Amino acid sequence: MAVLSSFLGSLPLTLNLLLFCVLAAVIWITGTRLSYLVDALAEHTKIARALMGLGILAVITELPEMVTTVTASIEGNAVLALNNMFGGISMQTAILSVADLFAIHAALTTYPRKPTPVIEGLFLILMLTSLLIIFMTGDVALFGSVGLASVFLAGFYLLSIFIIQRFVTLEVWMPVDLPNPEEEEEVNHDNHYGHLPFQSLTMGIALASLIILVVGVLLTHTAEVLAVQTGLGSSFIGVTLLAATTSLPELSTTIAAVRIRAYTMAVSNILGSNLIMVFLILPADLFYRPGPILNEIDASAAFALGSGILVTAIYCLGLLIRRKKKIFKMGLDSALVLLVYLASLGGFYWYR
Repeated sequence: MAVLSSFLGSLPLTLNLLLFCVLAAVIWITGTRLSYLVDALAEHTKIARALMGLGILAVITELPEMVTTVTASIEGNAVLALNNMFGGISMQTAILSVADLFAIHAALTTYPRKPTPVIEGLFLILMLTSLLIIFMTGDVALFGSVGLASVFLAGFYLLSIFIIQRFVTLEVWMPVDLPNPEEEEEVNHDNHYGHLPFQSLTMGIALASLIILVVGVLLTHTAEVLAVQTGLGSSFIGVTLLAATTSLPELSTTIAAVRIRAYTMAVSNILGSNLIMVFLILPADLFYRPGPILNEIDASAAFALGSGILVTAIYCLGLLIRRKKKIFKMGLDSALVLLVYLASLGGFYWYR
């Protein structure tokens, strides 16, 4: 990793910018194909798309964040690791605003038939609120340098996944006033991977995962080098450029999912990715030797946590209110989330 960073650092700024764009294009194309493959696998196996978005798509698209976070922790850069995780939550939630532009007849949050995404969002709010409390009180070492809060949040994440999985399989309430039938998920949507056999789908998903992992790591290292060459600090770059870079798989997969009308999978992909982001605190803490990593939360990371709570709460309200009308070609909730995120960028720059 150090050799790669050294090599990229020897390249001129213009060449690194070009490399960044090429790698981003590869991530975009691969992420789009991945979304089609996972949707076809959901149709083939009859597994709920909420679980596919939460369990498969979210995990795969989080691979670059996993590598970036662990690498930063090994190098002792807690600020970059934490700001990458927490800044990514707001960034990834704002992705739903972009995806909403592709939901033609109604706002994106009116389509999910079950309240599963709301439960995912509420679990995320509970975890992010816990992190803000830990920021104010501090963490204590449980064993070695690993903090008690990191272990608690990892257990909380596993419990939330178990509850969500059980909830999806139950017969629960669902909205009566649904969007137009031709836009519902249950109709045969246009996915040209739907005819592929199970083995081909799984092999395609595995290959896409490998590409996202390798190219995602190269992309994040390029972003770090650009941060140095442009003179921006690690806090600001962690919650903006690096978070945006590692969120490219989520952006491409979410937009692709909406285009093939897999709306629940699109929403669960984002919320599931954000839940995994909280779980990543434990491996980051395991590799960070100076002490509990959550004691290194700075004002920028705390601001990112507050922003993450705000945008998640807005979408939870949108999923419950289910307002069909759009404003500027997106739902009112998506427009508010986009405004909050754009305003938060100013806060991130202020705390850099």
